[in-house]
Amino acid sequence: MAASLRWKSFFEEEDRPEKPRSFGVTEIRGPQYSIFSQNVLEDVFESMGQFVDGLKFSEGSHGLTPESYIKKMTDMAHRHDVYISTGDWGENLLRKGPSALKQYIEECKRLGFDTIELDAGSLELPEETLLRYVHMIKDAGLKVKPQFAVKFDKSDIPLSGNRAYGAYIAPRPRSYDFVEDVDLLIRKAERCLEAGADMIMIDAEDVCRRAESLRADIIAKIIGRLGVEKTMFEAADARAADWFVSQYGPKVNLFVDHSQVVDLECLRGSKVGKNHMSVLGSAYRLL
Repeated sequence: MAASLRWKSFFEEEDRPEKPRSFGVTEIRGPQYSIFSQNVLEDVFESMGQFVDGLKFSEGSHGLTPESYIKKMTDMAHRHDVYISTGDWGENLLRKGPSALKQYIEECKRLGFDTIELDAGSLELPEETLLRYVHMIKDAGLKVKPQFAVKFDKSDIPLSGNRAYGAYIAPRPRSYDFVEDVDLLIRKAERCLEAGADMIMIDAEDVCRRAESLRADIIAKIIGRLGVEKTMFEAADARAADWFVSQYGPKVNLFVDHSQVVDLECLRGSKVGKNHMSVLGSAYRLL
């Protein structure tokens, strides 16, 4: 490769393998709250495609997008060895039963999706039904990624700053009536993996945002039981991505915004931090 296009030269034992990767996966957010131009997506793939493993259509955005546009985007992603995930599309349809799910799977295959994500929380399905859906998707030749949410009571978050010994601190109001049992979550996730699920998505935004001060134990328990290669964490906040890589190394799988790709790849390197020159080469210029 020409010197002007020189890429990373991190230590082999600290870096990730070439695509397709089974760990150190970076999945980016597709259309959601704003129009994600096809040209913008193409620019991301052309400039940083080797660092992007997957593209997810978040929050049902593809349900509002013309099929011809979706097909163009899936074809473009596949040209760059990027898989396509459905995100939360069709969750209401799945509640109608196996026949509706079969149609949904065929529709996903026709449009070029590679992975179907099942939001176990919003579906509110019996565990055995969820496992049956995992089997159906795998039998159709697609990958499946169940998503589980971690909830905890924000009143458990300790107040920051020093306070006088013996001073009365008014308790915070409870924010959740139900606090997720992480052991129950892990058991359900383990059964999904046994049924053939390819990876488990963990929606732990509140936990990740406060990981250093409160519930790093939740993340540690999930990774300890399921394994770093079988879990993916949402890291919408750049600080969360920094925390995950610093704690669990470059092998951790993360779901991030497309604007975080280069910063995340730098963090995955050998203690280079957010040094874009180490990734893009000495000839890289912002034009």
